[in-house]
Amino acid sequence: MSAYRQKIQIEGTPSDAGDYDNDKPDLGAKEGIDDPTRPTEDHDPFAGGKRRQKTSMARSFTSDYVNVRSKPYLMKILEKQGDRGVLFADKVLKFTGSGKVKRQILLITDFAIYIIDPETCALKRRIALAAVEKLCLSQLSDNFVAVIVPTEYDFLIASTRKSEIVTILVESMKTTSNYELEVNLSNSFEYHPASDIVKEIQFEEVEGKQSYVTL
Repeated sequence: MSAYRQKIQIEGTPSDAGDYDNDKPDLGAKEGIDDPTRPTEDHDPFAGGKRRQKTSMARSFTSDYVNVRSKPYLMKILEKQGDRGVLFADKVLKFTGSGKVKRQILLITDFAIYIIDPETCALKRRIALAAVEKLCLSQLSDNFVAVIVPTEYDFLIASTRKSEIVTILVESMKTTSNYELEVNLSNSFEYHPASDIVKEIQFEEVEGKQSYVTL
């Protein structure tokens, strides 16, 4: 299929990516959550190659920010897929192929990434961790992460907890499949939001704010 390119410019970093639920989740003793051996922000997933915000450097990991077990529709989705070990759950901003932004729940387990619509309670996509080739981020202080899935199609999200997302994906894949997930840091990279769409994301710093251009 032919690809097309579209130019969009957005100034500033989304400030509402994550932190939607102010209630502190009941983490309990669920496997993979509230584990003192889990990596924290001190384990820099970017190896010093990305400019980080002070709040990111100081934050400790909590993992479940939506209290998965209190939401029957989330539990039902996981049970249907035969998945149990939740490593991360939070609301993020997801960018569609047309450039629109939707609030979705990003849920990571031992075996897969789930994207769930919190309004319709529907599973929008399940991606096996083994299908993820790499993660793409800028070198600047922003909240964007592109997950590259060459056998399907990629997706771009924004989250104030991007460092935690990257760390959990890297560590999980290293543990389950002994695969060193590539983390690509560049202020310009391509991703495929659909099989017939190719977009280039360019990051630049403008007067102390972040902007990105999709071409």
